[in-house]
Amino acid sequence: MANSSLETSGWASEQAMRRLEREPLPANVGALITDAAARYGERAFASFFDDGIEISYRSLARRTAQLADGLNRMGIRRGTHVAVMLDTDVHYLLTWFALLRIGAVVAPLNQAYTARELNYVIRDAEAQFLIIHGKYLALLDELPVSPIPAGHVVALAGTRSGARRWEDIEASGREDFVPPEQPSLSDPANIQYTSGTTGLPKGAILPQSYWLLRGRVWNAQLHFPISRNLIAQPFHYVDGQAMLMLSLTGGGTAFVARRQSASRFMEWVKTFNIEFCSLPEIVTNAPERPDDGENSLKIAYCYSHRLSNYAAVEQRYRCVARQGYGMTELGSSLYVPVEATMFTGTGTVGIPSAFREVRIADEHGHTVPDGTVGEILVRGYSTFLGYFNRPEANAAARDAEGWFRTGDAGRRDDAGFFYYEGRRKDMIRRSGENVSALEIEGILRSLSGIAEAAVLPVPDDIRGEEIKAYIKLDGGKSAADMPPELILDHCRKNLARFKVPRYLEYVDEFPRTPGNKIKKIDLVSARPDLRAGSYDSGSKSWRSQ
Repeated sequence: MANSSLETSGWASEQAMRRLEREPLPANVGALITDAAARYGERAFASFFDDGIEISYRSLARRTAQLADGLNRMGIRRGTHVAVMLDTDVHYLLTWFALLRIGAVVAPLNQAYTARELNYVIRDAEAQFLIIHGKYLALLDELPVSPIPAGHVVALAGTRSGARRWEDIEASGREDFVPPEQPSLSDPANIQYTSGTTGLPKGAILPQSYWLLRGRVWNAQLHFPISRNLIAQPFHYVDGQAMLMLSLTGGGTAFVARRQSASRFMEWVKTFNIEFCSLPEIVTNAPERPDDGENSLKIAYCYSHRLSNYAAVEQRYRCVARQGYGMTELGSSLYVPVEATMFTGTGTVGIPSAFREVRIADEHGHTVPDGTVGEILVRGYSTFLGYFNRPEANAAARDAEGWFRTGDAGRRDDAGFFYYEGRRKDMIRRSGENVSALEIEGILRSLSGIAEAAVLPVPDDIRGEEIKAYIKLDGGKSAADMPPELILDHCRKNLARFKVPRYLEYVDEFPRTPGNKIKKIDLVSARPDLRAGSYDSGSKSWRSQ
């Protein structure tokens, strides 16, 4: 099919993708855990170095079976919806895998949720049980009516009237427990709430096979055997869970940080001889050191870094820097082969992953010629099962042939490599011209002194929409060091006139999603008139608040 997947190529990793498509998957996640325990025994599966806790593959199998039995005894069965609000530590890991062994459906909760947000997700996911850390129990007291009966609440390191203690639940189970009803590959495993960059989050239903594929596909993409990877993402977020599956599938050890830290990140990489990580761009903004290259890194994934950063990361840290493309709903869809050195820093997000077809389409769903910007459409085995209780969203998400409409703009070159051009909603319509916010953000970030940038449309009576840029400067710099006209002159030198922002605003920090992306909806809702408080390049003056 034209523009859907590559023909057989010489890339070793692309051939590995095709082999992967012919290999059978384990029966479910529980079967993978049992097989891994038999294969790797006392090898460390996860090291929670902040807590001084390490868990082996054999202990993982034993403790998740024991916890699963205890949870099963209190009424959690295959198909039971369970909300989980725990920290990124060994208890979250054991709870998630224990629930998946039973065949229960997990709705992860962000620990930063307010009582309102917690109530929304629990009710939206129709959760019947809640497993929560004791320090978050007070959130339930803020609600007029608890969404979960007291007897269906399991509290870790805390007490609540009628609730069960997590520690007692684990102790009550048997290590040889086998669920009475084994989940299938197509059974729901998670109701994973998307980041909500554009509104209230929706729950994407992810099957057991989704997680099995995440581990297998990631191992195949990395090309080199990875024995030690760093997880600095929270477990309630899809990437943190996917990184666990990377280790579980490949027999490696995951080194897990309780929370992200830009200042300690490379210290972790060196101390624990990390071979693979997802490298935040903010880490690379730190001053270079003579010993930066003295580490064990083989590959660093650098999602959404400025293009010049890829070659710089490879030179500085002596590793391969790559990116790809995926979504909560789809898992990995595109990746840049490790061996494709000529594509470093070109902006490509790669070629289709195993079990994925990708094409670029116009607004009518018709495939467009290579080089033309359109919407990225994806389909394939074991993507999400749909949005929970969202029939209208499900109808809009896929066409009759199963192609998922990502809402992202992209293009494909004549070599079969895809490029991400930003969210389609990030396309600004200025005087009849379509302008990519992502392109402008890239130009802004290429100016030394700018750490991050976000670009949004602003309503305009004459041009329909005008362009506004939010700027976060490098630490220690102020607007006096980087005045608006200096920034705008840089844009004028690198962008067509109609792409140059009219409005500019400095921010100390951006609102973030759980995945550390800039949450633009919060910028939009910050004030009724987005022009207020901005520098207006038209009048060369600051607008009053």
